[in-house]
Amino acid sequence: MSYEKIGLALSGGIDSLVTGYLLKQQGHPIVGIHFVTGYQTDAQPGTRHRKPDDRIEAAQERLRPLREQLDIPLTIIDIGSEFERIVVRYFTETYRSGRTPNPCLRCNPAIKFDRILATAMEMGATRLATGHYARVTEDGRGQFHLWRGTDRSKDQSYFLSFLSQEKLSRAAFPLGTWTKKKVRELAFKKNLHPILSDESQDVCFIKGVGYAEFLQNREGFEAVPGLIEDLDGNILGEHQGLHGFTVGQRRGINCPASEPLYVIRLDMERNRLVVGRKADTLSSLCRVEQINWICPPDDNPVHVHTRVRYRHEAAASEVCLLGETQAEVRFDIPQSAVTPGQGAVFYRDDEVIGGGIIVGTEPSRDP
Repeated sequence: MSYEKIGLALSGGIDSLVTGYLLKQQGHPIVGIHFVTGYQTDAQPGTRHRKPDDRIEAAQERLRPLREQLDIPLTIIDIGSEFERIVVRYFTETYRSGRTPNPCLRCNPAIKFDRILATAMEMGATRLATGHYARVTEDGRGQFHLWRGTDRSKDQSYFLSFLSQEKLSRAAFPLGTWTKKKVRELAFKKNLHPILSDESQDVCFIKGVGYAEFLQNREGFEAVPGLIEDLDGNILGEHQGLHGFTVGQRRGINCPASEPLYVIRLDMERNRLVVGRKADTLSSLCRVEQINWICPPDDNPVHVHTRVRYRHEAAASEVCLLGETQAEVRFDIPQSAVTPGQGAVFYRDDEVIGGGIIVGTEPSRDP
């Protein structure tokens, strides 16, 4: 029996390592692909590290134990310029505009399932496998469907919501039905040793510093101090730059008050940080643009559960379509810290039917 060749996005962590092991056990020929961007842990915050040839050489030595454990060919490619242009610049410019981006929503369709997938296919692979905890299926009409991972605590379907039908047709997620616990147990049993510690919850290109410091080290990025005010326009203090704040944030406001203050809005036009009580962070609706429909709804409005950030519990909502890629999401119960720049991902039960970018919110009328 002939098995399809599959490309493996090999990061160095336990998930991609076990993914490769499972594919080999299934009989698939595997070609490993690792990409480097230059944003290493020892680079100056906000800058890239070393020349491309040096980065590739260092990665080859660093990943040699993984190649030997899996016994697969491994190709290392430098995508520094593309990553800088597509992901890091997007991250920087979105913060500069007063919004809070999720760079993974950009990276997965534009880097992993574009540039890395293309490399895998050039090497004879038909699909690209990653260590994401998500599932993809094909129905009898040739349509592909994206589902939550079985392990709800590790489910990463949110980050994949911008994949098109074509990209989903080329995606493989062997860990979709696995739990993190079973992955660790298999790695221990089969003597598989990742070279990275357990996965980070932070942005991959920011190491050892906060987002604000990273942004301040970006060329041309200027921190502009301004005033902090409450919802009634009362001046409470000063901030050192709006880039250091996001909607719903509590820490770092540093203004005396009778009860905790939270960021309600970033007023870019007046360079003011608007703060209020926790109840003031509630939004009854949000506006969403750049929607990628994996399974376009037949009805308008459509009733779904909407997830407004990765760690958010998807909330019952009504999505009113305003065009092919725009919509207004009305929550059954007002939601806290709905943040412009983040992804709004729509679920029907366990299936992701689409996702877009939040561009605006409306406060709850009943705080």
